[in-house]
Amino acid sequence: MRLALQTIFLFTVVNVFSQTTNPVLPVVKVDSLYREDQFYFGFTLNTLQNKPAGLTQDKFSSGFSTGFLRDFPINKKRTIAIAPGLGFSYNNYNQNLAITELNQTPVYKIIDPNITYNKNRFTQFLVEVPIEFRWRTSKYDSHKFWRIYGGFKMGYLIYNKSVYEDAQGKIVVTNNKDFNKFQYGAYISSGYNSINVYAYYGLNSLFKSAKTSTESIDMNALNIGVMFYIL
Repeated sequence: MRLALQTIFLFTVVNVFSQTTNPVLPVVKVDSLYREDQFYFGFTLNTLQNKPAGLTQDKFSSGFSTGFLRDFPINKKRTIAIAPGLGFSYNNYNQNLAITELNQTPVYKIIDPNITYNKNRFTQFLVEVPIEFRWRTSKYDSHKFWRIYGGFKMGYLIYNKSVYEDAQGKIVVTNNKDFNKFQYGAYISSGYNSINVYAYYGLNSLFKSAKTSTESIDMNALNIGVMFYIL
């Protein structure tokens, strides 16, 4: 009887130690169907191209954009994708083209270099629909990778404002119908991890029907800055 009890006790102790030294590890599932859905935030230096004679930009002009992109991988490694999105953009342009009004009609004039003024700018606020073609070196277990994202975006102008101020006072023009309601262009974003170099080139004019006393105004935008992608 004593021998039988000792044998049962021995097997019990061995079994306990066996369970202690050989724990069962949880199984980690690999997400092979990951997406790079991302919020984006961009900051740019805004410049004007195809300017009329005499127009200059002697002050810093800034821009800001934000939105969300939905990622659709198109290859097995999920390193190539198409990403449509929705966002908003604010662009400010400091320059020397004064926009005033006469009988509720916008008037455009290059400011004489001998005239001193405090500020002169126009700003735009747009709703944008971007679509990107994406190449990256991403993996399911890391958000740090190289990327080159090229895209096209269409913007709808929902608000614009022009301000001219000198010693005589301030002139403000809002919702100027001479601006193009629809603005579109191509862009590229490239970098590593969250920070990327960004450039946008407008493919149509900011104005649809505007001219100085001597020529039409057919300026388009070239905006260069940085873009941040956040999961």
